[in-house]
Amino acid sequence: MAAALAVFAWAADQLTKVWVETTMTLGEQTEVLPPVLYWRYHLNPGAAFSMGTDYTWIFTLIMIVVLGYVGFKSRELGGSWLWTLGLGGLAGGVAGNLTDRIFRDPSMNGEGISTFGQGHVVDFIAVPNFAIFNIADSFIVCSIIGICTMMLFGLNLDGTRETNETPAAAEPEAAGPETAVPEAAGPETAESKTVNPTTVKPKTANTDAAETDT
Repeated sequence: MAAALAVFAWAADQLTKVWVETTMTLGEQTEVLPPVLYWRYHLNPGAAFSMGTDYTWIFTLIMIVVLGYVGFKSRELGGSWLWTLGLGGLAGGVAGNLTDRIFRDPSMNGEGISTFGQGHVVDFIAVPNFAIFNIADSFIVCSIIGICTMMLFGLNLDGTRETNETPAAAEPEAAGPETAVPEAAGPETAESKTVNPTTVKPKTANTDAAETDT
């Protein structure tokens, strides 16, 4: 499921970028829902929302690391469809922009390793008072917000929830009368239980005769 969403996000991003490149000229703007939404063809050498334009290669390395980490953590997915959407959307968005970094100019213009991985990302979604972005950026941001929310509420990758409750320590039961250790028998107890053979008087002959007379 996560892989399918990642492929969908990547394909949607790349197809819309190809559409922009083939139907618009650089810098051209088309009204969609004025004044809140426009298509504007823009090439971004920086990160999401045109940030960090002087460190393109750093963002390329970060995207490679993030994509590998998401793929690794996806193996731990259990029954949580929310985590599936989050990781799948993040992987697809990162893969979409990473494709631009590697296969678009100036990365593949023949200048060698100095420009490899520094391709410009195609952006085209424009809203008032905000940076121009693309489908991949949308998947990345929405997925990160979702992942942070799930972590905040303690939802694990396997669908379980973390709890702060700790099991109470078992209290030792008070020893009742049944479990009380018996006291050692004192001299009195021993005397009461032991028959002293010297105290038993044997029957005499007179006693036997008296019993016979009766």
